[in-house]
Amino acid sequence: MSASPKETLPRAPGGAILLDGKAVAARVRAQVAERAAEFAARHGRAPGLAVVQVGEDPASSVYVRNKRKSSVEAGIVSFAHDLPASTPEPEILALVHALNHDERVDGILIQLPLPKGVNADRVMDAVDPAKDVDGFHPLNTGLLAQKRPRLRPCTPYGVIKLAEAYGLALTGLRATVVGASNIVGRPMALELLLARSTVTVCHTGTRDLRAEVERAEVLVAAVGKAGFIPGEWVRPGAAVFDVGINRTASGKLVGDVGFERAAERAAWITPVPGGLGPMTIAMLLSNTVDAASLRAGRRE
Repeated sequence: MSASPKETLPRAPGGAILLDGKAVAARVRAQVAERAAEFAARHGRAPGLAVVQVGEDPASSVYVRNKRKSSVEAGIVSFAHDLPASTPEPEILALVHALNHDERVDGILIQLPLPKGVNADRVMDAVDPAKDVDGFHPLNTGLLAQKRPRLRPCTPYGVIKLAEAYGLALTGLRATVVGASNIVGRPMALELLLARSTVTVCHTGTRDLRAEVERAEVLVAAVGKAGFIPGEWVRPGAAVFDVGINRTASGKLVGDVGFERAAERAAWITPVPGGLGPMTIAMLLSNTVDAASLRAGRRE
């Protein structure tokens, strides 16, 4: 690691420096608010974010409330579209197409999961790529793969920004991503490639997960299973980015990595909660202002 641990930074009980996503996200959101105000002064309106929620999944409802609240605090207009779970797919698609053509809306976020019977890929692909602030559209994923990033998936982008905030130079490091979802794992690998890390992606076909984790100088865990990666597997001195947010039977939120033991071995580690959750929302807001600016630039 090119960045040496600083004694003044907060540490986990085990000794690893805590990568405080909440603090870094607050700085990102302050910058977003400045950019949003500049956009509003120049264009006579604030950037707009439409959040579409279908159904009343409790976890989704919490996320949506946080996103809408954060949008307003950043000077972004929030357009709420809450549909009942019984809404047929053609009606959802019609709403997406209407939002694509609404000039007040710069970003469209479809809250996942969608109800059973609705083709999520079809709905997500219907979003105008220029308004795809989640960064999930195949066009935006393809641009990231070609080293021409435009609107980038929020959680992977948050990992990169968090590393930058702590001076963690990723170039040349051996990075392992555990999880290969389209939302986190795959775009995370692309982000790490863009940062010039040497990247391994682990998935259900990986033969020796422990061996892959043990050699990782940078570990990104994105599985969605509490304690799936034992802390004993973490390489001494590694940087650990735990994307997992899992609720235990007792109601405690924990990550995908066994935190206590990992914190004894790693040099850097994200807490759960307070790590990548806040960064994801911050990058969503940043993407919204980026989308507004890009769209305005096309019109000027």
